[in-house]
Order: sequence, then C-alpha cells, then structure tokens
Amino acid sequence: MKEALLRILLGAVSGAGVYASFQPLGLWWAGIIGIVGLYVALSPWAPTEADSPAPRRPIPIGVGMAVAWMHTMTAYLLLLPWIGELVGTFPYVALAFTLSLWSLLLGWWGSRVAVWRYGFALFPFLFLLIEFARSMWPFGGFAWVRVAWGQVGGPFETLARLGGPALVSFAVVCIACGFVGLFHSRRHVKSNVAAMAMISVPAVLCTSVTGQEGHEPAFQDTVKVAAIQGNVPRLGLDFNAQRRAVLSNHVKQTHAVVTHNPDLDLVIWPENSSDVNPLTDSAARGLIDGAVTAAGVPIVVGTITKDSVGDRNTMQVFAPGGEVGEHHHKKFLQPFGETMPFRDVLRHVSEYVDLAGDFKPGTGNGVVHANGIALGIATCYEVQYDAAYREAVKAGAQLLATPTNNATFGFSDMTYQQLAMSRMRAVETDRAVVVPATSGVSAIIAPDGTVAQRTEVFTAASLVEDLPLRDGLTPAVRWGTWLEWLLAGIGVGVALCAMFPSLRRRCAWRRPVDSTAAQHSSAPLTAAASE
Repeated sequence: MKEALLRILLGAVSGAGVYASFQPLGLWWAGIIGIVGLYVALSPWAPTEADSPAPRRPIPIGVGMAVAWMHTMTAYLLLLPWIGELVGTFPYVALAFTLSLWSLLLGWWGSRVAVWRYGFALFPFLFLLIEFARSMWPFGGFAWVRVAWGQVGGPFETLARLGGPALVSFAVVCIACGFVGLFHSRRHVKSNVAAMAMISVPAVLCTSVTGQEGHEPAFQDTVKVAAIQGNVPRLGLDFNAQRRAVLSNHVKQTHAVVTHNPDLDLVIWPENSSDVNPLTDSAARGLIDGAVTAAGVPIVVGTITKDSVGDRNTMQVFAPGGEVGEHHHKKFLQPFGETMPFRDVLRHVSEYVDLAGDFKPGTGNGVVHANGIALGIATCYEVQYDAAYREAVKAGAQLLATPTNNATFGFSDMTYQQLAMSRMRAVETDRAVVVPATSGVSAIIAPDGTVAQRTEVFTAASLVEDLPLRDGLTPAVRWGTWLEWLLAGIGVGVALCAMFPSLRRRCAWRRPVDSTAAQHSSAPLTAAASE
C-alpha cells in the first residue's frame, strides 16, 4: 500500500513537471523530467540484476491506472483554470476529469509494457496514441494539453518543421524513456544502444533542422503588417456589453498607427474587435470604413455575424472603397465558451452556463485574400488543431494570423499558452504569424518561432513589422498527419500486445526465461505469465 501511494504521489509530481514546461513558466526541460517521473512510476521497482533472464513483475493494473490518471489530472488542473474564468469551476474541473480518463488506458497498457526489456522504447508509441485520441475526443478533441506545447523555446521545437506537434511530443517521451532505459539496462548492451538512440536521434534531428533553417531564399517578398490591440474598457465577463467602446478603441488605435506608418500593406484586428455586426449596423460600419480609408489598405476585422445556420465567429475583410471582401468563419469552436455541451444539464450546477454562446462552425480552408496577400487564419482556439493552419498553407497561405480575444480570461495563463502554440505553428509551417489580441498578449512571430515584438496585457498598443511571404510546404504540412497516424497505429499494436496474454507471450520484447531462472523464482514467473 505504501508503495502504491508513493507511485501515485510521483504521478502527481510528474504531472506538475509537465505543467511547468508550459508558458508562462516555460521550463521546457521540466516536461522531460515529468515524463521520466511518469514512466518510473509505472515501472517495477523490485531490485533485479540488469542481465537477469527472469521477467520482472508488473505493478497492479489499478495502481498503474491511478498513477497515469493522477499525472494528467494534476497537469490539467494546473493548466486549465482559465476555462473556469468564463463558466465557473465545476465545468473546468469536469473537463480536466474527462480528459484525464484517457490516461486510465495509458496506465493499464504502460504498466504492462514497462516490464518488457525494450518497454522503454515502446512506451512513447502508447503515449502518442493517447495524446492523439485526446485530441479527437471529447467535444471535438482538446489538443491544448499536448506535451509538445511545453517545448516552445527549447531545442526540440524545431522538430515541428518535420512532423508537427506530434513528432515533438513523441521525441520528448522518447528522450525521457531513453534515460530511464539507460539506467535500468545499464548491463545489457543491446538495451543500452536502444536507449542511447532514443536520446541522441531527436537531438541530431534538431541540429539538422536548425541548420536548414539558416538558409533563407535569395529573394522573398515582404509586406508591412500592423496588428492592433485596442484593449477593453474594463475587465470581466460583461465586457461585451461595452462592445461599441471596444470597437471604438480599435478604430482609434488604427488611426494612431497609420499616422506614423503610411506605407502599410495590411491591418489585422483581433477576434471580437467589433462585436457589433458591421454588416447590419450602419454606425459600426461607418467607424470601420473610416479606419480603412485612413489606412488606405484592407483591415481584417473580428466580428459576430449571423446567417441561416446561426451565429458565426467571423474574421471579415473590409477593403478601401467600401468593399466587403472574403471572410473566415471559425471552424473549431471552444466548448464551454462558444458552445456549451450538455447545456440543459449543466445549467443546474453552474449559474455561468448560459453565458456560453451557441455559435455554429464554419467551413473552408481558412484563407482570405486582401491586397494580394493570401492570409491563413486560425481564430483563437483553432490554433491548437493541426488541420487549421495545414489546410490554409496547402491552399496557398503565405502569411498566418491568430486573432484572439482573451479579455474574458483576465490575467490567466491562457494568452501565454496560446502564444506558444502560434510560435510552434510558425516553425511547423515556415510562415510568419501575426497574433492580434483584444487585450494582450499580441505578438509578431518570425518563421523560426522567435517573437519579434509583443505587447503587455490590458494595454492599448499596436505592432508593425515587415514580414516575409513564404511559399512551399514543410515536411510537417505535407506528411505530418500521416506520420501521426503511423505512430498512433504502432501504438495500437503495442496496446494489443499489452492487453492480451497470448500476444504478450509471443512478443519478442519480453525478457527470455530459462529453466534455471524458473527453478529459483517460480512464483514470480507464474504471476508474470498470468498478467
């Protein structure tokens, strides 16, 4: 019992380590240590000779499931309090709990795999499988909690160019398990080689990709882009009641920036910068047209529109001369914010439930054209989904934008976590990314993921930068989805071997058993074989 409690405690501590890797703390190495702690907590602790032919006994399935669940529950409770800022504590805890249920499978399968001689080399596939599944379900998937996001600013973020966030997560778990494998199998030459490969290969790939990033094209077009942060008149859930003031703030900030930058090519406002629909409200339209005329270039405006389907979260292009250009309806909507799952049930447990919206998802590839620029848009919550920017880049996007409204979330970690995702998307797609936010943090991100400029929260500000227009597709954009499916598919095979004794007995990864070992440790062998 004491050992079980110690393992569960280690699971919680390791979850806190994963949280510490995320922004704003940004301790990327803490994510690796966190995964080390998780795998150690799932592995047998009984002292054995490293070169002993006898298999080790796995920990009880229930303990393994509790360890993995505690690991993820701790990480998510620390990562996601910003969700509770909008709809209260209960839905936020319920979401963390639901997401953590996936880890019960990781604990079950991982504790079985950990007894195999090369289990440390197979556990990363299981981890990626669970992360992949969590990104698809529930509520359309929640990829916000990927281990990869904690590697922004660290050396392994460059792997996003090759395989996107999935490859980054996989590499982190490989390195962590490689260190554990190196310690457990220090007398076994083949296991040592495998462990060293798991540690060194990601590092070599990172070095290779970083070297390639230094070779810029001899010529590339550039455009001068302004990101506007108008700020909100006051904090809190009721800021939309002052939506005309929010619109006025962005108009004023635009007039101020064009005074000193008459040669702009494009202006981008944040999500919800005009919650008054300018397509139906003449006063709002007049303010926006005035800003467009002053700028002399198109402005991409975040607004709320409505059609026959329902309410839409829309990024709309307004061009000089009163022209209404292309639009992007947000495709991936935030549960418990823009939509409310189980609304009729949850309204009985939280008074905030009916504050959540009832928006309808859009379609399309996420690209709008303005002033000859193909701009790919992933509005706020959409940036966590691989398909958002990959589809836009494949459709010709040369520049990317993540317009966001984070005023509702106050001074929480949400804006910093989201900015980290935009930084990794820049690396993944080899595109500059503009992040205009209503109240901060707004930023200009170079194609290598570095932040060229940024603002503070709850201030009126603007950012102007000459940005490259890039063409071409990175390996991640071309094949990242297939790579993730491949890694997850291997994870399914490992899971099947972990689940069924008949497959485990035929598995080449188990420690061999000879008659001498059986005579000296028949009870442990019988127990292990029955698992």
